[in-house]
Amino acid sequence: MTQSTDLHGTSGFQRVLVGVDFSASSAAALALARTRFPGATRRLVHVTDARVTAAPDLMGGVTPALPDPTLLHTLESADGQRLTREVQAGEEQELMVGDPVTGLLDAAREWGADLIVVGTHAQGALEHFFVGSTAEKIVARSPVPVLTVRAAR
Repeated sequence: MTQSTDLHGTSGFQRVLVGVDFSASSAAALALARTRFPGATRRLVHVTDARVTAAPDLMGGVTPALPDPTLLHTLESADGQRLTREVQAGEEQELMVGDPVTGLLDAAREWGADLIVVGTHAQGALEHFFVGSTAEKIVARSPVPVLTVRAAR
């Protein structure tokens, strides 16, 4: 049996996980999820990126540094407050710390999401070559459908 979706909100999706990173494309993804899947249970998930303590290396990658617990706690607290402001009545929220790709995929699996909605960001060619995009990695690794949304320019 295949799942069909039209652009007017009718779908078989009942559990929609929305990745929230507080960017314009994330806001567009959240607005689209609310509009297109009004009857679905929505869970807004933000992953505080633990890689903020990594430093760029000479080869274009990053060198991990020991996580600074104080910095991570401060970021997590601030992100938690921002996420709470985004949540509307009837929506669930989850705040995690770690790698955003792994975190969103783990959250989707553990919660039983049948759709993931994420924003996608325009990147320069060099940045895309070295690190790729979070949205692309989620699409490549997700066992459930992923809807990517780009903010209007």
